[in-house]
Amino acid sequence: MLLSTDPVVYIVHAQEASLGGFREGTVHSEQAVALLPRRTMYKDVVTILSRSHADRNVYPSAGVLFVHVLEREHFKGEFPPYPKSGSSPGDASNDPITFNTNLKGYPDRPGWLRYIQRTPHGDGVLYGSPTAEHVGRPTVIEITAYNRRTFETARHNLVINIMATEEFPLPYQAEFYIRNMNVEEMLASEVLGDFLGAVKNVWQPERLNAINITSALDRGGRVPLPINNLKEGVYVMVGADVPFSSCLREVENPHNQLRCSQEMEPVISCDKKFRAQFHIDWCKISLVDINKVVPVYVTRPDPGTGVLPEFGEYNPPSESLRSRDYFSDFLVTLAVPAAVALVLFFILGYTMCCRREGVEKRNMQTPAIQLVHHSAIQKSSKELRSMSKNREISWPLSTLPVFNPVSGEVVPPIHPDNYETTSMPLMQTQANLQNQITIPQQRPSGKWYP
Repeated sequence: MLLSTDPVVYIVHAQEASLGGFREGTVHSEQAVALLPRRTMYKDVVTILSRSHADRNVYPSAGVLFVHVLEREHFKGEFPPYPKSGSSPGDASNDPITFNTNLKGYPDRPGWLRYIQRTPHGDGVLYGSPTAEHVGRPTVIEITAYNRRTFETARHNLVINIMATEEFPLPYQAEFYIRNMNVEEMLASEVLGDFLGAVKNVWQPERLNAINITSALDRGGRVPLPINNLKEGVYVMVGADVPFSSCLREVENPHNQLRCSQEMEPVISCDKKFRAQFHIDWCKISLVDINKVVPVYVTRPDPGTGVLPEFGEYNPPSESLRSRDYFSDFLVTLAVPAAVALVLFFILGYTMCCRREGVEKRNMQTPAIQLVHHSAIQKSSKELRSMSKNREISWPLSTLPVFNPVSGEVVPPIHPDNYETTSMPLMQTQANLQNQITIPQQRPSGKWYP
C-alpha cells in the first residue's frame, strides 16, 4: 500500500549574515512542479534536500547537489506487523531495513547518483550532482526495501526530473577535503549549512551553492582504523559567482607548496574560521575557473542500429559430399612415428647387447704386471676380511710394559689366552687389568722399597 502524502522539500538559503546567519526554510505541502517558478524568489540556492517518498517526482537542477533521504519510518508501514516471539507488537517497529536502488530496467544506478546506508537501523541516502547531459530525461529509480527480520519487501519508484537553469553551474568552483567527517554526516542539512556559512564568510560571494559531495573512499582512500574516532574523509565541491579570495589562494604560494611537498601543514590565515568544526586539508584543495578550462570534445563512433546487414539466405552445404580418405593422415600421424621409434629401439638394443667386449678380451689387452697387482690386491683384501672375523687374539705387546724396571724380570701377559677382547679398547688403563703389577716408587731417602 502506497502512502499518498504530499512531498516536503527543504531549501537551504544563504543570507547576508555571517557564519551563524544561515537558516533553513521549510516549504510544506507544496507540489514540486509549482516550486520551479518560485525559485527566483530566493537569492542564493545552496542545495536541495528532498524527503519526498517513493512514487514521487523530484526536480533537481543540473550542477546542484541533490540529496534524497529514504526514511525507514515511511517504509515500516509497508510491512505487516509481525511481532517478535515473546514480545509486544510495538517491538516490531525496530526491524532492520535495508534498501536497494537501481535505475529501472538496469542493475545499477546512474553514474552521477550514489547511495549510502551505514546500518540497517538507519536511513538510506541518495545523493549526487546531475549534469547538463541528463537534462530533459526523466530518471526512474527503483527503491526496494528489505525487512531483514520478516524478509518482506516493498518496491517504490522515484522519478528524478533534472531541470536546466542559466545560473548553474557557477563559474568558480573550489573543492575542499574535510578529514574529520563521513559522507553521511556531511549530507545533513545542518552540517552542510555550517560549512557553507564558513566558506561564505571567507569567500564573500553573492551566490554560493554546493555542487557535489564525494567520500574519500571513492577517491582511493583507505578505510580508517576504528580508533581515536577516525573518519573516512569527504570531498565537498562548492561554486560561487566571484573570483577566489586571497585566503583561498594562499595555498598556491611557493612557501605553502613547499610545505605541502614535505607533508607539512601550510600556513592559511583563514583556517581558524573552519577549525572549530571542520579540519580541512589545505594541501588537497582544488580551485577551478571553468571559464578558463578548455573543453575537450571526444568524437564517439556511431553505435548504429544494432542490426546486422542483410547477407541473403543461408545456404547449407549439399548432402552429396564425397567421403574423405583418412588413411594417409593415419600414416603420417601414427605409422611414421612408430616406425622411427622401432628403428631407434633396435639400434639401442644392438649397441647395449651385441657390442660388449667381454672379460677375456679385456684381460688380453691388459698388461701382465697390472693383472698381477690387481690379483695381489684382491688376495690381500680377502685375507684382511677373513682376519677381521676372528677377534680372539692377544693384545699387542707394544702397548704393555715389557720388563720390570727394578727387578728386570719379564712381565707376563696381563690376560690369559682365552680372554675375551672383542669389546675391549686397544688402550686401556692398568687399573682395570688382571694381574696388576705394582712398580715400586723411589723414596726421598734414596732407598727402594718393594
